Amino acid sequence: MRIGVMQPYLFPYLGYFQLVQAVDRFVIYDDVTYIKQGWVNRNQIRVNGQPYLFTLPLHAASSNTLICDLELDRGKFGAWRTKFLRTIAQAYARAPYVHATLGVIDEVLDGQATQLTEVLANGIRTVLEHCGCTTDLVLTSRKYRNSSLTGQDRIIDICLQERARMYINAPGGRHLYDRSSFAAHGLELRFLRPGLSSYAQGKQEFLSGLSMIDVLMYNAPEQLHSLINTFEIDE
Repeated sequence: MRIGVMQPYLFPYLGYFQLVQAVDRFVIYDDVTYIKQGWVNRNQIRVNGQPYLFTLPLHAASSNTLICDLELDRGKFGAWRTKFLRTIAQAYARAPYVHATLGVIDEVLDGQATQLTEVLANGIRTVLEHCGCTTDLVLTSRKYRNSSLTGQDRIIDICLQERARMYINAPGGRHLYDRSSFAAHGLELRFLRPGLSSYAQGKQEFLSGLSMIDVLMYNAPEQLHSLINTFEIDE
């Protein structure tokens, strides 16, 4: 059993989905503190050749609130959704998979969810299904009952509860974890090396680091599956 753990994000970038694909069970770390001006409810698409920031409206968002406790701003959501979908449709009008991608986004932002966690988890799950990936998703707020633990200790406890043998982390986490501490619990610590090669974005110069929305716009399902599997696992 290979486990990955990461906070949820709104239509995150390709490397996030590569981490999800690299593991047998992916743990969405949603009972941790929300960071304002972070990437939990924000991301970027391409509009007129430039990165364009979009932000899902939240009610009373505060850095003292857990991600799983945040709610959508229902008073703003409807108008925001309409404008967002229109912006995407116009920006990607010539993309080969614009209609399929709009269907994915519409399914995620269907207006049924009220909690931020629901929208983020549904977004990750829906994109995975669209790409033909089947990794199990679990929310920390709904299972492990170990919020008294922090940092590395909590990750190790999650792995032990799942009877995992390997924890795979994003490359930015190398300085956060001690390999010997994992080994003491019979766990192997490894790190993802994402494959973020360019893909055709129409006739435009390639722009990296955008939301997975951009990847969906320009790649057929079989290409998406290949892109998500383009990673390596380092020691």
